[in-house]
Amino acid sequence: MADVFKALADPTRRIILDELAERDGQTLFEICGRLLMIHGLSSSRQAVSQHLDVLEAAGLVETRREGRYKFHHINTKPLEPIVERWLNKAGTAGTENTRRPR
Repeated sequence: MADVFKALADPTRRIILDELAERDGQTLFEICGRLLMIHGLSSSRQAVSQHLDVLEAAGLVETRREGRYKFHHINTKPLEPIVERWLNKAGTAGTENTRRPR
């Protein structure tokens, strides 16, 4: 889970995930273009590629190749343990005694 938090800690990586959530299956060129046009981020292709590598290592991005092109897809499965651990429990707060003895 630490690698997911590390990947999400960077604001540029969060924006990349937002872009993939909005329009899944983008190439590096498309992602770079959208970062510049929509968000005003002029990161180099190498920098964006490194961000994508971190996201892929955390399991948040999956890739597929078609010829010369590499398409990036968002994968939300690594976020499920986070949702289960904190968000779903927060929804049941108050319905049971959640305090732990010291």
